[in-house]
Amino acid sequence: MILKKIGVLSLARMLGGLYAAMGLIIGFIFSLAALIGGFAASMANSEEAAGAVIGLLIGVGAIVFMPIMYGLMGFLGGGLMAFVLNLMAGVLGGIEMTFVNSPALPPAPAVNP
Repeated sequence: MILKKIGVLSLARMLGGLYAAMGLIIGFIFSLAALIGGFAASMANSEEAAGAVIGLLIGVGAIVFMPIMYGLMGFLGGGLMAFVLNLMAGVLGGIEMTFVNSPALPPAPAVNP
């Protein structure tokens, strides 16, 4: 089998979703670190309670902002990647792929080029 074409929006949508999920995980880690840092700063100096508030705002912002940005960049990058791959496949002949049927899955239908 030879892969000659990838659906641009299909790949863009999949990568957008995957990157958004990664952004949520990374945003959660970032927000946790910002919250802990802000809390530690406020404990060190009781007059700097604003540090905890700023850490909380950065943390909440990271959980909202990072998945959106990661998802957008994944969508745009995936769309561009599929578009360029389709152009190169037309010039260079595509990507040769070998598929093996799994015993748990029904056999794939034959494809006539």
